[in-house]
Amino acid sequence: MSSDDRIPSDTRRKLLKASAWSLAAGGLGVAPFFGPWKHNRAWAQTAQKKPLVVGLTMDASGQYAASGGEERLGAMMAIKEFNDKGGVLGRRIEAIHMDTETTPATGSRVAERMITRNEAAFLIGAVHSGVANAISQVAQKYGCIYLNSNSSSPTESGKDCHRVKFVWDGNGTNFSQAIVKNAMKVSGKNWLLLTNDYVWGHNTSKATRAVIEANGGKVVDELLVPQNTRDFAAYLLKVQQIKPDVVATAVGGDDIKALRQQVVQLKMNHKPAWINNQQDWPDVYGLGPEQIFGVFGTTWYYRLDLPGVKEFVAAYQKQYPGVAIRVPGNVYYNGYMATRELLRAVERAGTTNNLKVIHELETLKVPARERMQHHDAYMNPLTHHMEQTIYMASYNDTPAEKDDLFKVLAQVAPQEVEDKDAPGACKLESMDLTPSYEQ
Repeated sequence: MSSDDRIPSDTRRKLLKASAWSLAAGGLGVAPFFGPWKHNRAWAQTAQKKPLVVGLTMDASGQYAASGGEERLGAMMAIKEFNDKGGVLGRRIEAIHMDTETTPATGSRVAERMITRNEAAFLIGAVHSGVANAISQVAQKYGCIYLNSNSSSPTESGKDCHRVKFVWDGNGTNFSQAIVKNAMKVSGKNWLLLTNDYVWGHNTSKATRAVIEANGGKVVDELLVPQNTRDFAAYLLKVQQIKPDVVATAVGGDDIKALRQQVVQLKMNHKPAWINNQQDWPDVYGLGPEQIFGVFGTTWYYRLDLPGVKEFVAAYQKQYPGVAIRVPGNVYYNGYMATRELLRAVERAGTTNNLKVIHELETLKVPARERMQHHDAYMNPLTHHMEQTIYMASYNDTPAEKDDLFKVLAQVAPQEVEDKDAPGACKLESMDLTPSYEQ
């Protein structure tokens, strides 16, 4: 056992807090965190620069295991690109991954270990919004920058925002604003909400309800679906009895796969109309064409006719030959983009000092060409949410190839779908009260 291992984690946290508070009280303006000292001393005695450790907090099991695997591949691709050109600030990047198991308790435990034991300078990952919220609370305690790459509850950049957390996916409010109003015109005003019973489902359906009611529609019922539901018969029977014009789902992961299959079995895929707030690529890849019914939102598609897309797809296929998902989707894209922009921010800052990197991320603007989207994207400094192009899509009944599953129906500029309530709900911690570190 190393001397570092013998320090109880609780005792170490107290020491770090004491150090932070004493220096903050001394008028330095920020609360520093220097990290585990034993490891830093060891690297200081060599000519080599210490590797930069990035912690990948991604699901490998549970409801979002498929998406967790994809966002991990995206992050690893970005890390590879930087390592191929010498790393960041002359330091090689080392990635460590631990399964967050699609549960908040495990996410919290993994984050604590990565920061205090593995010396992770940054954390990246999470699809489940409850897991992302748990990770971010730990990260904020240590000042560790955390990129929420794929969790979409509006609360992640609303009431559960943190100074160290940056949210990269579109959220439930963005997608509702892009899709619901048009769907009401086409399909009718009586809507039923089918909602995964956790934070993402609740807040996504809340956003959907707000757009429906603001445009003269009516929510005739809302059915809450527990996570890990595989038998939707009782819910679909109730839908048949109520006969809404539209069913709006906020159901994700393995649950939405099961739902789609059972809707088709009951021949309900054409009536009523179906709206899925956001459809992650790993959740429909491999399903037959009939199962990809309805209209849904996404942030990216592998056949967008934009500069850089073909090269991005080719790089994925070269790096990951033989993987089950043959082309990259939105989850992979978000994992890649979040990681790339973090490493670019470190380069621009010229340091791994977290407060300086936070400043770079807060002022981030990415041209459409670099994002491979239709509009420029920008980080909202008040909420730490990446405002970006939102796409509305359906199944493609004239595919150009086997994997060409989506037909992009419309693209919406980020300014048109911004969550206007988020800045009021988000209370970022001050820089002064955010622990500082430089790994």
